[in-house]
Amino acid sequence: MNPEARKYQKRMSSPIIFWLAMLFKLPSAVFWRLKIKSLTLEKCEVTIPYFWRSQNPFQSIYFAALAGAAELSTGALCQLAMAGKGKFSMLVVDFRAEYHKKANDTTTFLCDQGAELNKLIEGLAPDENEKLTMVSTGTNSKGELVAKFYVTWSFKRKS
Repeated sequence: MNPEARKYQKRMSSPIIFWLAMLFKLPSAVFWRLKIKSLTLEKCEVTIPYFWRSQNPFQSIYFAALAGAAELSTGALCQLAMAGKGKFSMLVVDFRAEYHKKANDTTTFLCDQGAELNKLIEGLAPDENEKLTMVSTGTNSKGELVAKFYVTWSFKRKS
């Protein structure tokens, strides 16, 4: 891991720095109390609690809050993979969800496609576009599958 990636990993793992960064860049993450549980080159885990700010009228976590946690688990992994490797642009170009169980407990989203992502980023030539569909799997505190999100990111290395 290069120094820039280590710096990004440290910032996102610090609750105070993460909170401040999200307050300015993604305020809904602060509102829903998203937390990065772990962030490595291989995987990212994000938790979302079940409480009044994240719930819907049906006593489960609102689908948009679940989607935000899932997107963060993929996006933080992307940011870590690109850190210190030049300038890139990235954009969500497709998003799909599968819901399996009511989310009425703290839900943890895991994206473990770091190796595939790093290979794509390393092989990206200047001004070249590539897409990668990343899967974020949400489980409750009992380990039961709650939802799966498929987030397709488009990457372009800037020249």
